[in-house]
Amino acid sequence: MKESESGWTEIEQKVARFAFEQAYKREIEALMSQVRHKIDTLDELDDIWQLHDFLSARRYEVEGKYDFKYSILLFIFAGLIKDGWLQLNELEGLDEDKLAKVAALSRM
Repeated sequence: MKESESGWTEIEQKVARFAFEQAYKREIEALMSQVRHKIDTLDELDDIWQLHDFLSARRYEVEGKYDFKYSILLFIFAGLIKDGWLQLNELEGLDEDKLAKVAALSRM
């Protein structure tokens, strides 16, 4: 297995990218569902502003969370596991050391 300068093999890079994208897709689908529900329950002008505030906060959170950089990816994966958007077994293909670090960080 040839390692890149990032310390991730080509196989690990593919596994990481796929897992990252799956977690992102799950979270965005859940967000879309929440937004649809909130739209269906809009009754007053104030509800619209609350929806705006909700969306602004979620955008900030999601954009900050999904930053695909190998230097911080193990921390991101641990957070995604904690939040329920990813399962540890979806990272199979990473070396055992990386998996162990993600598992340990996700329990903190």
